[in-house]
Amino acid sequence: MTDREKIASDDYIDILSDYSQPEGLDVQVEDYVFQPVDTNLGVTYIRKDEVTPLSIQNFTYRSIPKVYGLMQTEESEPGTGSFDPTPLINTGILQVQGEPLNLTGRGVVLGFLDTGIRYEEEVFRNSDGSSRILGIWDQNINTGSTPEGLLYGTEYKKELIDAALLSDNPRQVVPSYDENGHGSAIASVAAGSAVSGGLRFLGAAPEADIAVVKLRQAKPYLREFYMVPDGVVAYSESDIITAIKYLESYAISLVRPLVICIGIGSNMGDHEGHSILAGYLNTIATRRSRAVVLCGGNEGNSSHHYVGTPTEGMQEMVEDVEIRVGEGERGFIAELWGNVPSSHAILVRSPGGETTGRVDFKARDTREFSFVYENTKIRVDHVLVEQGSGEELIFFRFVDPTPGVWTIQVTTMSGNRQPSGSFHVWLPISAYLQSETYFLRPSPYTTITEPGNAREVITTTYYTDANSSFYGESGRGFTRQENIKPDVSTPGVDIDTVLGKRTGSGIAAALLAGICAQFMQWAVVEGNRKWVESREIKNYLIRGAVRVPGNAYPSREWGYGQVNIDRTFDVIAGV
Repeated sequence: MTDREKIASDDYIDILSDYSQPEGLDVQVEDYVFQPVDTNLGVTYIRKDEVTPLSIQNFTYRSIPKVYGLMQTEESEPGTGSFDPTPLINTGILQVQGEPLNLTGRGVVLGFLDTGIRYEEEVFRNSDGSSRILGIWDQNINTGSTPEGLLYGTEYKKELIDAALLSDNPRQVVPSYDENGHGSAIASVAAGSAVSGGLRFLGAAPEADIAVVKLRQAKPYLREFYMVPDGVVAYSESDIITAIKYLESYAISLVRPLVICIGIGSNMGDHEGHSILAGYLNTIATRRSRAVVLCGGNEGNSSHHYVGTPTEGMQEMVEDVEIRVGEGERGFIAELWGNVPSSHAILVRSPGGETTGRVDFKARDTREFSFVYENTKIRVDHVLVEQGSGEELIFFRFVDPTPGVWTIQVTTMSGNRQPSGSFHVWLPISAYLQSETYFLRPSPYTTITEPGNAREVITTTYYTDANSSFYGESGRGFTRQENIKPDVSTPGVDIDTVLGKRTGSGIAAALLAGICAQFMQWAVVEGNRKWVESREIKNYLIRGAVRVPGNAYPSREWGYGQVNIDRTFDVIAGV
């Protein structure tokens, strides 16, 4: 079996690692493939029957890839209305596309990693009919040439895409296709061409070049581990990391500025941006001529976040975390993250009243519980000092939970006379739950999906531009340690795409990515700020953001305000 076949095979698991062997293995493995990504970062693909079963104790939480879903909430069919340029006007995009700046993303590469792209669409072509897409890396197809430095998938370059567009059957030439439409919608908002002079359609950066990765679905072993329902889109952290490598390599080979747009997210992680993926994004974001734009997710009103509160003067505090589990729920995970120096004990109570008894964990421990009358099993993994964050993690895995109210009684022990520290618990994103499963006493804050909490990236929430009202489904800040996220807010409700109007944080990220491409054209391509990167772009956008009098900023909902690229240039010009 070739390395390519091993990577594609469901018999091989993916482990994130910072050297040629995966972290956490007590024995050497013989049948594996190592895919280098960046300095001290790679993915190891190991034959399943050579290693112990996948678990946090057998490997590490950090090395097991997380799964990420699409960040879109609503859509409408194409042709439901005429093109509405209002979001482009309210964000200043249309103004700076015109004289005297003429910022259309010219000379900039916009990179997308998502469900793929419908390359035949007019909005992804030049006026002569040729493609604006520099390359498509389809991670699912293994019959053609792989990209340089990558070991799987097939790359289709512009020359072949142009040939496909001239053929009677384009998909016989370039078989990569976006069946879902999420990726095409996002790419059109960020970089769609001006169709009929912009009267029929217009993206934020209509002259930017485009590079695309069609992500492959997470393998069955990973979907089972996280209990992702069948038929739901789930992408592995390992494939996302290699996708970023592809986009970055493309920009390096062309010596071009790059803006990466990410419209996917997850509730897994410490919500401080300490995952391997977040660290890699920080590395890319701080390179010259690079910008990384992320969405804040759609979890604000999902009731999937619980926060425990500290109590002054108490060395020990007990809280009941109640989870209402709906009918038909096959299973789900939950993650409890504590704050140093506190530690936590738990007791689980079923809807029928069975309890586990209080469990005080050792530094690294695993417990399994079976409920006789509930026919439910719960595995609990405990890590006192999680490798990436340095914080305490309790990882729950509920299998076949009985409908009703499950209670996790959490005892917080401060160990001194200081107030007991707070803790947070997250359920999976809505798409990964099969029924109405939620906390009875949730918090809408600290609901920005990962990796949107990464420090150096530009993260946006979204609002309705028709009335400038914050959209309730949008994720909200701040991070778990109260660091400032989001950075700004962008329109994301009923936005025109090539496939009809769409709503969601991924759409808002697309608009913001287009804005960053406009700024990158002015700064790098035109030589006004040649070495600009994400942190500088972020702060330029913050200076030009619209802040409503009477509101306090930075805000959990708005960040530093509503992004407006026209006002940013007013600030630069001293107007």
